Amino acid sequence: MQILNRRVRSVGSFLLMFTLIIGLVEVGPALAQESTGAAAKTETAPQTGADGKTPGVSEPDDEETTSAELVEDLFENAKGNEDMRARYERLVNNPIAPPDTRSPRATLESFLVIMQTATEKWLKVRDAYFDGNTFFMTPDQRKELVLVESLLEKAAQTFDLSAIPAASRKRFSIETVLQLQEIFDRIYLPLPDEIPGQAAGSFSLTSDAQTPLPNKWIIPGTSMTIQVQKDGPHEGEYLFTQGTVAEIADSYEEIKTLPLIADRGEDLYQYYIYTPGNLVAPRWYEIILDGPHWLKRSFGNQAYWQWISLFMTGVIFLSAFVAYSRWNARRAVPLDPARRQARRIVPPLLLIIAANVIQFLMEEQINISGDLLQASTTAFSAVIWSAAAWFTYQFLQTIYVWTVRNPSVHNNTLDASLLRTGFQVMSFIVAIVVLGYGATRIGIPIYGVVAGLGVGGLAIALAAQPTLENFISGLLLYADRIVRVGDFFQFDDTSGTIEEIGIRSTRIRALDRTLIIVANADLVKRKITNFSRRDVFMFRHRIGLTYQTDAAALNRILTEIRDLLASNEHVLETPQRVRLIEYADSAVIIEIYANISAADMNVFLEVQEGLLLSIREIVERSGSSFAYPSSTIYLEHGRTEPQPQARVQTDE
Repeated sequence: MQILNRRVRSVGSFLLMFTLIIGLVEVGPALAQESTGAAAKTETAPQTGADGKTPGVSEPDDEETTSAELVEDLFENAKGNEDMRARYERLVNNPIAPPDTRSPRATLESFLVIMQTATEKWLKVRDAYFDGNTFFMTPDQRKELVLVESLLEKAAQTFDLSAIPAASRKRFSIETVLQLQEIFDRIYLPLPDEIPGQAAGSFSLTSDAQTPLPNKWIIPGTSMTIQVQKDGPHEGEYLFTQGTVAEIADSYEEIKTLPLIADRGEDLYQYYIYTPGNLVAPRWYEIILDGPHWLKRSFGNQAYWQWISLFMTGVIFLSAFVAYSRWNARRAVPLDPARRQARRIVPPLLLIIAANVIQFLMEEQINISGDLLQASTTAFSAVIWSAAAWFTYQFLQTIYVWTVRNPSVHNNTLDASLLRTGFQVMSFIVAIVVLGYGATRIGIPIYGVVAGLGVGGLAIALAAQPTLENFISGLLLYADRIVRVGDFFQFDDTSGTIEEIGIRSTRIRALDRTLIIVANADLVKRKITNFSRRDVFMFRHRIGLTYQTDAAALNRILTEIRDLLASNEHVLETPQRVRLIEYADSAVIIEIYANISAADMNVFLEVQEGLLLSIREIVERSGSSFAYPSSTIYLEHGRTEPQPQARVQTDE
């Protein structure tokens, strides 16, 4: 405890030093209510004039009562009705029991009963906490605060909040029910019998119950309307209308200066919005109470100390962002693709954490309210959901990178390439879904989101038609298995090995190691020769032997080459053909034809090389040789038979 007290005093000293500069500025209007802790116990009784009447408030007639008297009468009447009392107790003690909204009277009474119970429990927990000497609330006090918050949210179920964004609906509803309660504490309400419908929790079918209820009922002397819902999830329920909910804040501002006639002692809405924490101010708020008086004054519906806290929070997180950006820029980039991709999920994750922390400090500790609360909640929700979509995309890409690292999935196969494209498309679609859901959370209707995506998709489709064409062409490459990653193929006068088939283009590594990038739409229109898809390789060669080779040697060469092909395990049995096909001008031509089974081109070239060397050995061993193009010239010297005089080599 001593350590906590020292920390509190140190924080208080820093805050007081900071406020010395701000204190020189002209302060704004005084805070309407400054009570908290022990000071909150001081009750403010209604002021009366010399005639005993409350100035500024009209006296009630015989058909009007205050909200406190109305609730008191309800509980008094329930004492003689066990079923009614049990329903009231269930209404306020069962967190999941909804308010009775079957009629205008039931709606109004449910709101007043719930708020009466919530207020009593709230003040009891607050006073007990500040009467104690603990820095933190006890577990029982926290449980009671949870019940108080659930009661305030239950009271808000009597409102039509369909026009309020889901992201800010909780805090908005709590502020609105407190404002409405403060309005009711300053005006007179009609007697229960003057309100249409049965009492809250009443299930008796009397003659009045058979009377048709009006579609709406306006509280006399106000514009507050309770109307039956025609459709939606609350169809048939009587709720305060959207227009009434929107006018409550303005009505409160107009009426807050009037004295309380329900004698609750203080304005709990003022206490709620101008104190830190959730419902009950923490101990450190005593530092602000002990500080300069102007800290508790207000500007723009926020106390000065709240504006100072917001400024300091912004400076701290902005400094942290700048420091992280500089540190991240100096870090070495990992060579491992998986580690590089894993690093990409850190920025959106940090952005989500930072936005949630700032939002928690603003709403739960600094406790901003009003229009600033709704604007900040909407802005931070947009940031959080945008970062969530960004994180989702990068996270799915990280899963892909780590998946292809699996030894069973080779990066140069069709499976890896197809997996890469599939993950890119899936990641983009999931990110768009997350972003669309986030848009509905900040108040954009789902129909507007779908329509926006439809119109935006059409615009994108028209603007990005070549990209979509390339994408579809890439899918055709996969579906038809025209080429695969790692295949050696030729199109037009270009040949090379496929390294990657992407969403838009295909990357080809040429024989000279240059990288060629071809759009998928262009590639599918070309004539493609895929050498890697051959099931066998053709071994077809023609050799020429000299004419000095006699018939016996020629037969021996043919036989040994046939035996050579038959004995090689890579040469298929059929077709195998070794034939003397021609007596050419310069040589005796033998054609050798066979199919070789090989896994790839390298294996085929190795087998072919061995066969060609063996054929040369056979020819040389048989006393023959390979012929080369030549011409023989015969000269006559008076003899009848020509004699060869010289052989002159000519080039063909």
